Amino acid sequence: MNECFAGIDISKATLDVVILPSNEHWTVSNNETGFAEIIERLKAVKLVVLEATGGLQVAVTAALLNAGIPVVAVNPRQIRDFAKAIGVLAKTDHVDANVIARFAGTIRPQVRLLKNEEMLQLEAIVVRRRQLVSMQIEEKNRLHIAPNKVKKDIEEHIESLQKRLHEIDKEMDRFIKSSPAWREKEKILRSVPGVGPILVATLLCELPELGTLDRKKIAALVGVAPFNRDSGKFSGTRSVWGGRAAVRAVLYMSTIAAIRFNPAIKEFYQRLRSAGKKPKQAITACMRKLLTILNSIVKTGAPWQFNCS
Repeated sequence: MNECFAGIDISKATLDVVILPSNEHWTVSNNETGFAEIIERLKAVKLVVLEATGGLQVAVTAALLNAGIPVVAVNPRQIRDFAKAIGVLAKTDHVDANVIARFAGTIRPQVRLLKNEEMLQLEAIVVRRRQLVSMQIEEKNRLHIAPNKVKKDIEEHIESLQKRLHEIDKEMDRFIKSSPAWREKEKILRSVPGVGPILVATLLCELPELGTLDRKKIAALVGVAPFNRDSGKFSGTRSVWGGRAAVRAVLYMSTIAAIRFNPAIKEFYQRLRSAGKKPKQAITACMRKLLTILNSIVKTGAPWQFNCS
């Protein structure tokens, strides 16, 4: 019996679904009614893949996982690269769903751990904080070139955004401390110098695999594992890409702090720089080392100690 794979192309109003190899195709509304129909028709598939599209994927992914249907939300760039590789240049909802289904059957990405309701709520808070920070940066950039007539309005908006950031940070802290399991994990993670509340919250909701995988797999999952760029006699600089960009961005900021205040990371960074590594390469390696430390202490349940790193 042939294994079946499904691809779902998501828009704000609809979901286009394709099952391969039967090439079944149908469209449903992007709501609970549509989810129920999809669940009924996808019970026998091996894997469902959809794109991580600005949060539109969250509800349908949760519905499928809760129904016991294996589903993965992947980076849209992976789908675009796959489409180019197989020569598909046309773009419609049906074509996109077909490409995603072919990606599912060919690549077979690993199913992520199911996020419970607590994780989804914390993720919403973390994402909202990220949005507020982005708005604040945009307003600060506008302030430098704004005419005097509107500068006061921009300054007041920046002040308002800063106030809301303080409020959402307190809300995030209260939410984490309301969970005994999260409180304990937060205590363990915060034992590492350089690790602050934003990284902790991001790891809790966006990297539930932390502590369950080995160091190589967790590094690849986040996108801090170096990939070779060698061909024939050419030996290129190894680089990192893909993974979970939101986790990587916060991990970067924590690593910059750790290079200053964490003796293990500081020593590691200085050793790499002395060996001739460029600053960016050394920071990336430190990100990977910090992530490895965090993965290890979550796995063991013991706070970090410098002499045990």
